Amino acid sequence: MRKLKIVLVGTGSIAGYHVRPHADPGEVMFPHNEAEFTAVMDVDLGRAQAFAKKYEIPHVYSDALEMFSQETPDIVCIATPPAYHVDLSIRAMEAGAWVLCEKPLCVSLAELDRIAAVEEATGCYCSSVAQFRFGSVPQHLKQIVESNLMGRVLVGTCHSNWYRSQDYYEAEWRGTWEKELGGTTLNHGIHAMDMFLWTMGEWKEVQASIATLDHDIETEDISVATVVFENGALGSVLNSTLCPKQNTYVRYDFQEGTAWTEGAQYDMLKDKWHFHTLDCVDTKSRRQFSEVEGDDLTQHCTQLGNMIQDFHAKQRPLVSGIEARRTIEFISALYKSAATGVPVARGSIRKGDPFYDHVGGSFAQSYHKLSLVS
Repeated sequence: MRKLKIVLVGTGSIAGYHVRPHADPGEVMFPHNEAEFTAVMDVDLGRAQAFAKKYEIPHVYSDALEMFSQETPDIVCIATPPAYHVDLSIRAMEAGAWVLCEKPLCVSLAELDRIAAVEEATGCYCSSVAQFRFGSVPQHLKQIVESNLMGRVLVGTCHSNWYRSQDYYEAEWRGTWEKELGGTTLNHGIHAMDMFLWTMGEWKEVQASIATLDHDIETEDISVATVVFENGALGSVLNSTLCPKQNTYVRYDFQEGTAWTEGAQYDMLKDKWHFHTLDCVDTKSRRQFSEVEGDDLTQHCTQLGNMIQDFHAKQRPLVSGIEARRTIEFISALYKSAATGVPVARGSIRKGDPFYDHVGGSFAQSYHKLSLVS
């Protein structure tokens, strides 16, 4: 296989995780020489130059389109503030590259439809960063749910109890519907929710409340939701930036066993997971449930590695198309339920609905009188 060329747009706080495990300059990103980062771009040229020097990336640009033209990359990683994600993703695909874009990939189902149209026209794919899915334990738990090894999954819990100070929101784009696109639901809890929705099975209906309790921002700093899944399971979802004792608590209760996290926050590695079964479960099934092969990092490098394999196989990467849509549609429905006070069913948000044109729908409109058009 030939070595793929990758470029990076944006060199802010998350960018280092795209080019190295743990954002450590000394880490090996591509142990088999399967790819290389050839260039970085940032509107702040000095910041881009410092980033390129730190991570030993040869070329630096201050214009994304110039970089796409000069470098002819195979894959473009996008790590800019959210408001720029869709247009950059589309321009990258039009330049002939696949895209791995930071979350949130876009602001709406309407924008997902735009992306899908460009995928169809170019033959390229656009994937959203959702690194929790790629860890060994989440992959294992998806198989457990689908196989009914511990019986049916009955109850799911997904709580992102995070903390952000008011200083965090001083960046002019944070905490706004127009530039950050949403609040803690879209920008913090999306990590665990994406993994949770993917492993639990297709969601059917959500009922939710949101609030802004302790930050001077437009968007919410907490959301709470109840989810009904197609397989009959019920789920509890909480997203917050109000919790000084931070953790990400995920739990699966089956008929005969429970899997849950302890001490997790920004990763879902094997050491964060625990397993328990009823005494009646046989030894073989208990072992199959609790023993997980490997311990792949729940980081960008694992997802990017999978994308490289997909590129060579000419197959759609995991967190794209309907797989990306599942999570964005869920968040749109969560916000709509919070706005209307009634449950919202999967598939019910369509063109003409303000929540189709922006995940925040009427919440976003009330702040900026945004003209939400598809």
